[in-house]
Amino acid sequence: MQICRSISAIRDAVAGFRAAGERVGLVTTMGALHDGHMSLVAAAKAGNDRVVATIFVNPTQFGDPKDLETYPRTEAADLAALEAAGCDAVLIPQAYEIYPEGDETVVETRELANRLHGAVRPGHFRGVATVVTKLFNIVGPDAAYFGEKDYQQLQVIRRLACDLHMPLEVVGVPTMREADGLAMSSRNVRLTSEDRAAAVCLNRALGRAERVAAEGGSPRQIEEAIRATVSDEPRATLTGLDIVSPGSLAPLGQSPDAPLSEPIAIMISAQFGEVLLIDQREITP
Repeated sequence: MQICRSISAIRDAVAGFRAAGERVGLVTTMGALHDGHMSLVAAAKAGNDRVVATIFVNPTQFGDPKDLETYPRTEAADLAALEAAGCDAVLIPQAYEIYPEGDETVVETRELANRLHGAVRPGHFRGVATVVTKLFNIVGPDAAYFGEKDYQQLQVIRRLACDLHMPLEVVGVPTMREADGLAMSSRNVRLTSEDRAAAVCLNRALGRAERVAAEGGSPRQIEEAIRATVSDEPRATLTGLDIVSPGSLAPLGQSPDAPLSEPIAIMISAQFGEVLLIDQREITP
């Protein structure tokens, strides 16, 4: 596996793959890798001849400086995991190269980035969209792979790739979960043992939502079921709950009190101590 610490080095590596006529898949990460990331690498390997990964803790997507400072950094373990998974090259750039002196260009989806989770995390998706655009331009992949857990992020990236006519496919990969159902996240390692046990309430709430929908429940009843399930866990503070149309994230077209008649996407976020966790589920009636 080639370890590249500059833009020129990764471009040289990809040029070598291209010279051999090989298809390139990209997995962008902020490190602290877990099995969820490895599922993205596996999907990229299945669809491409070569896999490139990036490890970069992007400062522009953090609203809280403390969150950036405490984000886990485990480079040696990350590189070992990527090599074991069959990654062919990894880019580990410095911030000054990604954001050169005088940098002032940003990428933002006007609607998708500023609603739902974006409304409570101002600038977050602008930071995501900007860095992902930069990484797409640096690597030039045929396809890029993102987890469905970060559902709004996935829709933002799909939108920017479409709007900017990027010659690549954005592929969503199903959420990987722990044995008890908790969505895998680099943030999970920051949970106390008590909060880790409590955090399974998010998956429990989404499972209850599926059951309510299957029984002919309405969007309002689905929302009430989710809120009740999370409120039953005293260590959880619900910070966001959105039930919207998949992909567009637009409000539902049906009455909130009629039985569910259209596909929905549920995005949920909750605070456990100092750690904010998210989860999602698409449901089709």
